[in-house]
Amino acid sequence: MTYRGRFAPSPTGPLHLGSLVAAAGSYLDARGHGGQWLVRIEDVDQPRCVPGAADAILRTLERFGFEWDGPVLVQSHRFAAYEDALDRLRKSGAAFPCGCTRHDVCNCRDGLKGSAPRSWRIRAGEHPVEFMDRRLGRFSECLLETSGDFILLRADRCWAYQLAVVVDDEFQGVTHIVRGEDLLDSTARQIHLQRALGYSTPSYLHLPLVKNGLGQKLSKQTYAGALNVADPVPELEAALRFLGLDPPAGLSVADLWRCVGAK
Repeated sequence: MTYRGRFAPSPTGPLHLGSLVAAAGSYLDARGHGGQWLVRIEDVDQPRCVPGAADAILRTLERFGFEWDGPVLVQSHRFAAYEDALDRLRKSGAAFPCGCTRHDVCNCRDGLKGSAPRSWRIRAGEHPVEFMDRRLGRFSECLLETSGDFILLRADRCWAYQLAVVVDDEFQGVTHIVRGEDLLDSTARQIHLQRALGYSTPSYLHLPLVKNGLGQKLSKQTYAGALNVADPVPELEAALRFLGLDPPAGLSVADLWRCVGAK
């Protein structure tokens, strides 16, 4: 099997150190396996996207020495593929229309009961979804008890993250997913969707999260600082050390990557 990994940022703002750790982890894993590394812009949630952020993310990755294989896939160009996937799930009976608001408990899996359809959901399975994380070990989750019947197409007509990610991973032939452990609770839902659509399931590895002084995950919501593209070496060194590597000081970006076996 040809290894194909990916880094898939959302253009809701600039990359920060936590983003860099996730990108570096997936990049190193791909290159360490002699595989390909793809970049995907996950702009499916259009209301949250910041104009110009996608281009800024790509420029930042270039400044930090990342080299990706093939063209960048952009989710906002893929809506027809998501519609096709939803249509397959409708026809199989796996997806159903929902008339509930976000504050309601969904009770539409057996029919709308007179309410107007607002969104589309997939039926959660009664049996546990089990998977092995390459870092954290075995996980088992019964979606009917945790997430319930989750959203595929929102009431505002935005495609849900879970559906878009699954469709695009299959389309791009992704075999290995390396990402932050904040996305661990999405994995069972994505595997459930993969199975419902007849897709293959990639291997998963969830990285530890970079946190601030208050113990909060670095994110745009916790005001994480943008990466310094003018001087990328110190932050790249920090990301590599967070991942358990110990590159010598004073190297260039290119030499740092060569030192850790990514070039």
